[in-house]
Amino acid sequence: MLERFYPDSEVDSAYEIDYEGLYAEGFRGIIFDIDNTLVPHGAPADERAMELFARLHRIGFHTLLLSNNKEPRVKMFNDSVGSQYIFRANKPARRGYEEAMERMGTDPGTTVFVGDQLFTDVWGAKKAGIRTFLTKPIHPKEEIQIVLKRRLEWIVLYFYHKRQKSTGT
Repeated sequence: MLERFYPDSEVDSAYEIDYEGLYAEGFRGIIFDIDNTLVPHGAPADERAMELFARLHRIGFHTLLLSNNKEPRVKMFNDSVGSQYIFRANKPARRGYEEAMERMGTDPGTTVFVGDQLFTDVWGAKKAGIRTFLTKPIHPKEEIQIVLKRRLEWIVLYFYHKRQKSTGT
């Protein structure tokens, strides 16, 4: 039952993923969460985020920001990184992920998702059939509803890590 929330990969940061390797494997679209995945919650795009998106576009990736936030927050971040975006995505609903792939011209086999939350980001992407990367949150300061979800995530991650050790992956 908990497996539906397990990420395909777990990384410390969105900035350490081997994007060139993903492109070589045939992936062409990357969907990103913003807050606590790319920058601290509510922060504008920083130099590191701008450099990452420039690099991804040079590689040949289509990118899209998928956020449950309102448009002003998502647009402010996007104006600095030059991606496509969907606001009020209602994650973990599949529709936002499907619309993201439609806009990028990709499909589940050529798309990856990068986010920091299991119950919204990862679960929604998995329901849409997309390969997932779970990042560690960038900053510990979060809204109360996210703090409560994090406690439940610890339980799921405990069993995920236990399974990873037993299978040697």
